[in-house]
Formats: sequence, structure tokens, C-alpha cells
Amino acid sequence: MKKIKEFFVNNYITFLIYGLIGWIYEVLWMWFVVPPKHFINRGVLLGPFLPIYGFGMLILLFLLGRFIKKRHCLNNITYLIVSVFTIITFIFTTIIEYTQPKIYNVNVYLSKYGIYLLIINIIAILGIYILTKKFKSIKNIDVTIILVFITIWITTTLIEYLSHFVIDKISGKMLWDYTYDFLNINKRVNWDASRNFAIGGTFLLYTIQPIINRLLIKLNMKKKTIITLIIGIPMLLDYIFHVLLKII
Repeated sequence: MKKIKEFFVNNYITFLIYGLIGWIYEVLWMWFVVPPKHFINRGVLLGPFLPIYGFGMLILLFLLGRFIKKRHCLNNITYLIVSVFTIITFIFTTIIEYTQPKIYNVNVYLSKYGIYLLIINIIAILGIYILTKKFKSIKNIDVTIILVFITIWITTTLIEYLSHFVIDKISGKMLWDYTYDFLNINKRVNWDASRNFAIGGTFLLYTIQPIINRLLIKLNMKKKTIITLIIGIPMLLDYIFHVLLKII
């Protein structure tokens, strides 16, 4: 029972930290990047917290917590293909974004550039594969961070799409609209947002999460429980009054 309680409390504090980080990121993004560039309290809660970021990071920790602790090298053909495909696609699509920014639809992008992207990827994968056979140093290159990056990209894109869909259907509100953003899918997700989430998620897993882990180890169970109650109760009330009652 004690281990279950500690597991819940540790994950809840982690959830709170990333929910706050997500709120800060969204507010700063709207304040300094997106016109008309002013303060907007993002999300559906009154308080400085975005649950989607908390849930998202818990999912990523569940998926990648052990994975990032091991080496994954180019001598594995699957890791080689995924890593090269990720890098080439990222570079190629970024170039298209800055040269052809008005390609909003993914299907349009694939119909115009898909064949070129496929050819470049095949050439790059074959080239790297041949090099791994000749040079041991290349074969032993650790590509774990690239694999983590693409996993986060896919996962956060799915989370954002599903969150947008559910919020839209429940409340009838579109909290974000990517209609005129590069490579959007049904206005719910787009290239820039997914890329930023992948970069940010990778950064958080490799830099912030170790700090959180050390903090949770230092704090005893009593202190962690007090933190959970002090922050959790107001957040629950916030959710009831600003989300649940409005839906009802």
C-alpha cells in the first residue's frame, strides 16, 4: 500500500510540474510569437496549469523511461532506418516549409514532394548502411536520442489531435485552429507544433526529468503528500467550477 501511495504521489507531482511548464510555454508563445502578441490564459482552467502537458509527459515517461537509459546503435537495421528517415525527413520538410510555407495540407505536400523525399531517404539509408559495414565507429554510433525524438513527435501529435477532437466535441470550442499553418491535419495538429513538442519533450526528458527524480528522492513521503494536497485540492475545485459544471 505504501508503494502504491508513493507511486501515485510521485507521478502526481510530476504531472503538476509539467502542467505548469506547459502553461508557461503556451502563454509565452502566445505573448511573444503569435499575433496580436498579448497575454492569454491558455487552456480551460483558471489556474496556471495545462493538464494535457502533464498527462503527455507521464505517457512519455511510461514509454521511454527505461529506453533512454540504454544504448541503441546503428548496427541495428531498424534503428538505422528510423534514425536516418527521421533526420532526412526533418531537414527536407523544414526546407520546404521555409520555401513553400503555404502548403497547408499534408496530401498536397506528399503529392508534390513525396517521391523526392522517398528517393532521398532510400539513398541515405543505403549509404549509411554501407558505411556501417566498413567502419566500426559509425556502426557503434548511439542514436537513442533520435529514436526518443521521433517517438515523442508521434506520441505528442496523437495526444494533441485526440485532445482537440475531444474538447471540440464536448465543449464545442476550438481552443486552437491550425487552418492556415504549414502541414496541418484537420486544423487539429500541424508541423510546427508537433516539431516544437518533440524538441521540448526531448529536452525535458534529458534535462528536467533527472532533476525532478532527484527532488522526489530527497523529499520524504509526508512533504510530498502535503504538496499534493495543497496544489491538488484547488486544482480539483478549479476543474469542477470551470470545466465540469459548464459541461453539465
